[in-house]
Amino acid sequence: MILKGAEIARYLARPDPTRPALLIYGQDAMRVALKRAEAVKALVGDNADEEMRLTRLPGGDLRKDPAALMDAVKAVGFFPGQRLVLVDDTPDAAAPAIAAAIADWRSGDAVIVVAAGGLSKSSALRKLFEPHPAAVTAPIYDDPPGEEEITRWLAEAGLREVPRDAMRDLALLSRALDPGDFRQTVEKIGLYKHGDPTPLTPAEIADLAPATIEAEVDELIDSVAEGRAREFALLMRRIEAQGILPVTLCIAALRHFRALHAASSDPGGPGAGLARLRPPVFGPRRDRMLRQAQVWGMRALEDAIHQLIDTDLSLRSASRAPALAVMERMLLRLCMMPRGGR
Repeated sequence: MILKGAEIARYLARPDPTRPALLIYGQDAMRVALKRAEAVKALVGDNADEEMRLTRLPGGDLRKDPAALMDAVKAVGFFPGQRLVLVDDTPDAAAPAIAAAIADWRSGDAVIVVAAGGLSKSSALRKLFEPHPAAVTAPIYDDPPGEEEITRWLAEAGLREVPRDAMRDLALLSRALDPGDFRQTVEKIGLYKHGDPTPLTPAEIADLAPATIEAEVDELIDSVAEGRAREFALLMRRIEAQGILPVTLCIAALRHFRALHAASSDPGGPGAGLARLRPPVFGPRRDRMLRQAQVWGMRALEDAIHQLIDTDLSLRSASRAPALAVMERMLLRLCMMPRGGR
């Protein structure tokens, strides 16, 4: 049986212990590891290692010792409960040993979970599992988790009632982070909200999400986009003290103003444009950028981008002008620019 789409997440959250074997494979090792751990936990629980109900076998060893898998599957445990044999990093060369174990599998034997990397259509493992009437194949793709899966992870972290705006921001965050970082963020949110009966808010998600750029640089660019000249001067001195390169500031400013321009020029309006940005923006950050895009307007943002590109070229040229002074003067000009061009 081959699982597809949303079936994969649902099945791995509750695998069928009456089926002899499950193959989990994919190009992204982190995604495969997370799904494998989820399936193992669902089948045998948290204490399987201590109760000796979980046996781990390196897939690469099965070619030399194919009987090791059969012995582990048939072994009688000291503790009651479901038993499982996890075969990790499994090459195609292990397929004959796995095929023999599945063929001889009986009710009460340990369930076999096989984890592998990317497998081609001609893979011996796929040819074994996909047509098998009882074994299950779960291909893991690089897609972000769906809302159903995020909801289940939140419930495991202790959050069962999540407002729509918070769920929307979590879905955006799941596309910006790799799977391991996103799961850790969900667990961190669960710990943060432990004992707190108030609903999860977008602001809390933004505070707990991993930082993607330096906060000082972020605040400096915001002060420019919002025309806060007095704060800009103070922030610029702090940036200078930290030794951040002028080119770094220019790249950050270009990225920010291009994002505002993309939002401002979207046919559906700035809100729709911000929703299409990659990586996504969410929470208070999205609201702030929405206000900036609305105040500037598309034409003024185009002018700002042209000035930033010219400054970037100047910074990378052989000019003897002090780079930080050039960048500061340029940002100050943007800070004082008239807004509202269409």
